Amino acid sequence: MKAILVALAVALCGALPAAAADLGEPVILVAKRQLTDKLYGATILVARPIGNDQHIGFIVNRPTKITLGQLFPNHAPSRKVPEPVYVGGPINPESIFALVQTSKSPGGRSVQLMPGMYAVFDGKAVDDVIEHEANHARFVAGLVGWRTGELRDEIKRGAWFVLDADPSLVLRNPDGLWEELVRRAELRASAI
Repeated sequence: MKAILVALAVALCGALPAAAADLGEPVILVAKRQLTDKLYGATILVARPIGNDQHIGFIVNRPTKITLGQLFPNHAPSRKVPEPVYVGGPINPESIFALVQTSKSPGGRSVQLMPGMYAVFDGKAVDDVIEHEANHARFVAGLVGWRTGELRDEIKRGAWFVLDADPSLVLRNPDGLWEELVRRAELRASAI
């Protein structure tokens, strides 16, 4: 994310202290109300460390109006997936990734985002998910990446609520989910 975004968040909400977050483990990030960036405002992300205090993640609550069938009209299994493709993030937005709720690796180039949830990166493995696991997956275009210390800095500056990783949140219907998670996080913060 751009340094301007973080500066904007700080200017809008002040440097609110964030609860100590273990960013060495997967987390759910919930944009605070003050984060009004066009892409990241009112978002929910799943994020995981990739080493050297760097992280990758996916926005999970931004559906597009486009389905897999519209993107791949000659692929019969894609035409059977009624859910829209989601905006996953600004990095590689032309690539479709699968976020799959499963206890074992779906194969190919995939990485465990958290226990019970994998991200699938390569085309053949994504096709396999479309064909066999579409009911347990969310398909996203693009991803989010944070350089060394960048996510930790954004949290310190008050851009995100940090929640425990929960694979069930990744596939939930996004309608009203951000509002629910913000209320829950605000109640938890005010109780401290």
